[in-house]
Amino acid sequence: MLRACLRSLLRQPQGAELEVIVVDNASTDGATEMVKREFPEVALVENSENRGFAKASNQAAALAKGQYLFFLNNDTLVPARAIGKLLAFAEMNPHLGMIGPRLRNAAGDFQISYRSRPTVGALLHRTVLFRWTRLFSRSYRDYRRSRFDPFHRGPVDLLMGAAVFMPRNVFEDCGRWDEDFPFGGEDLELAARVGRNYPVYYLPDVEITHYGRVSSRLNIGFSTESVAAGYIQYLRKMGTPNWQILGYKLAVSLDSPLQLLGKILEYASRRLAGRREKASKSLLAAQGLWYFVRHSYPKFWRA
Repeated sequence: MLRACLRSLLRQPQGAELEVIVVDNASTDGATEMVKREFPEVALVENSENRGFAKASNQAAALAKGQYLFFLNNDTLVPARAIGKLLAFAEMNPHLGMIGPRLRNAAGDFQISYRSRPTVGALLHRTVLFRWTRLFSRSYRDYRRSRFDPFHRGPVDLLMGAAVFMPRNVFEDCGRWDEDFPFGGEDLELAARVGRNYPVYYLPDVEITHYGRVSSRLNIGFSTESVAAGYIQYLRKMGTPNWQILGYKLAVSLDSPLQLLGKILEYASRRLAGRREKASKSLLAAQGLWYFVRHSYPKFWRA
């Protein structure tokens, strides 16, 4: 994934002068050696431990010299001249604080590229305990899908963090990535913070392929735990009352064993039906939930 991403940036014209910085969070798959061997022009930072997405992104930003910053996941492909288009649009609209392109998956289908701000109700609807009541179904639809139009061009609440283009002065003025987030939720929080003072803008004119969840699937325990804690951090930083956060923590804690049981049963039924690909997804989710139930409650409640 990283090799393909760097090739898309550096082995085809992008219409802009680029300085590419890779921050490696203690990977063990030979990624750093590959970068040194195949992309000597890339600035490489090698962390001795997994410092999380926010800290690594801030490390890269501190080294970057450009007037604009483009935070990009490594499981992406950037078409030729895409960055030049983002740069030209940003220069024509200097009042904008953050710009996000349209995302497509590997099959070419549209991905959710922007969202409304999540509420406690929307997050509660994700639990088995509340989903069947449909009390918060409308809040969840607003957050996840109903307001996403891939052809919309204009201001939005929140952008997905897979590809975020920002003027450096806005990034510095708004306080950089919040390093309280280990992994998950930091993109929502940064977009919300930027949006208090600058427009957050969705630009479908530029498209980027985003495979999605490549690294998190390989580290399912870490990602499940961190994303759950990240939502708590997000709610707190958005000023959500403590009693609502407490209620959400209780709901998730009680719901996780039920979700785990449901995923195990789902895996078994899919295997029996011969739906191997679907079954593997159910098994992966069950593994993440098993890790969360066994190890993550203390971290989740401290968040």
